[in-house]
Amino acid sequence: MSVEQTAEPKAAPHAPRARILSRDNAPSIAYHARAGKGPGVLFLTGFMSDMSGSKALALDEFCAARGQAYVRFDYRGHGQSDGAFEDADIGTWFADVLDVFDNLTTGPQIVVGSSMGGWMMLLLARARPDRVKALVGIAAAPDFTERLEAQMTPEHRAEIDATGKVVVASAYGSDYIFTRALISSGRFHRLLEDGIAFDGPVRLLQGTADHAVPWETALRIQSVLTSKDVEVTLIKDGDHRLSEPADLVRLTDTLASLLDH
Repeated sequence: MSVEQTAEPKAAPHAPRARILSRDNAPSIAYHARAGKGPGVLFLTGFMSDMSGSKALALDEFCAARGQAYVRFDYRGHGQSDGAFEDADIGTWFADVLDVFDNLTTGPQIVVGSSMGGWMMLLLARARPDRVKALVGIAAAPDFTERLEAQMTPEHRAEIDATGKVVVASAYGSDYIFTRALISSGRFHRLLEDGIAFDGPVRLLQGTADHAVPWETALRIQSVLTSKDVEVTLIKDGDHRLSEPADLVRLTDTLASLLDH
């Protein structure tokens, strides 16, 4: 069963302490926010990844050099945020995105989403069209739970029926945990069966050797967006992470072109 392999090498432990967004009825969210000029940049991480990964930090350095406002954060159950991973799903993580967007950003925003963060990015663009001005997807994975469910073996299905979750070994560190709630909430928030109403510029970066998200997914996203300004960049032999030095330069160059125009 193919999974969203998004965990990245962590940065050296010299980063400033994360700030905390406290919420009355939900786990607290750890974040870093850099003040600066607009439009701001919001980074959305992938499944079981966090805000200390190489892409998040490359964007932080890029925004610092330009004096651009920038926010990165951990979903509940991820990284430094509170909450148990197994208690969360697509809907609760999207609620985290909305709380961060509404409370920690101001004015127009360019949203960058990696893997599952690309799904969150598209949901956010639909929910906050007045403030989301442009999108950059990195191996964007809307509806990945549909593919995950289709690939489950009878043994996986039996385990979910019996325990409410299935644990899948990963070559990237911690085992992956897929819950019944994750799959059902994914169905509720799926996007690719219908049009995605967003008319701003969209840039989709996708590796052709991505074993978690087929490269054709980027073309399908392009086809369902209402925007006329959607560009797909296919990176030959690019993997799912797209975190090599050349990949990070491509990412920041793509963001620069949107900010400059």
